[in-house]
Amino acid sequence: MAFTLHCVSVERSIAIFSPGLLGGSLVKTIQQRMPGLEVRVWARRQEAVDEVLRVLPGVTASTDIATVIQGVSLVVLCMPIQHMPGIAQQIAGCELADDLIITDVGSVKGGVVRELEAIFLPTKAAFLGSHPMAGSQHTGLAHARGDLFHQAACILTPTAHTKPEHLGRLRTFWVKLGCRIQEMAPQQHDHCVARISHLPHTMAVLTTLAALRKDTRVLDSSAGGFRDTTRVAGGDPEMWAGILMQNRTEVVAALQDAATELLELVEMLQTMDEEALRRFLAQAKALRDLLPAV
Repeated sequence: MAFTLHCVSVERSIAIFSPGLLGGSLVKTIQQRMPGLEVRVWARRQEAVDEVLRVLPGVTASTDIATVIQGVSLVVLCMPIQHMPGIAQQIAGCELADDLIITDVGSVKGGVVRELEAIFLPTKAAFLGSHPMAGSQHTGLAHARGDLFHQAACILTPTAHTKPEHLGRLRTFWVKLGCRIQEMAPQQHDHCVARISHLPHTMAVLTTLAALRKDTRVLDSSAGGFRDTTRVAGGDPEMWAGILMQNRTEVVAALQDAATELLELVEMLQTMDEEALRRFLAQAKALRDLLPAV
């Protein structure tokens, strides 16, 4: 489906739910790239609201969902995916604007889209999934950046319930924040990110544990290769547990493929098959070289 962007209305106000790394970065980017647009922030705790007001001047922040949601045209859910349905239920019980779109930044889409579409279908609002491929191993508002989404791929996951005008508006929003847009079905999204996001995270975790669980003293000799390979293992365990459980079918399939490759490598080394090892490494290099330069 193709939609022109020039005929789509501009959002009048945006509510960011949960001001962590992604939520805070969204606020900063919106303020830079869409100046004058009203931005509201919802946080679960008053301490977080106070931090938002201190760190993000020019926004309205509250722990009251009804206050934050009133009259806004776009909501972005930025909490861990396992908490999204509960928050969505509370939003659905509020007075909503006729043109409200709810989206998210979650790393899994199949279950999230299915649950949240069902929650909002009886309301005035519509849910449409988003996944900006941006982030960091760091968490929290203190690490929010105004350039986090620059040139990042953002995957939109429309379904049979998605209206063309809603897809057009959401495309416009992410493009204005600096993203490159892709569209795919929720299930296709989950297969894709299992391979290029969730598998790399689990492999970083496995490398960290295999290298350090028995003897952390080896860290004294570590260099950039170990740091780069294991960087994402420093991510928030609660958030990643939710991601891996939600996408467990695709992640298990990816891990099984990784296990097959690992067993082949072990066999090459055990049998001292140097020629096979060279081919193995060369194939990996050729595939890695397909990755576009940053």
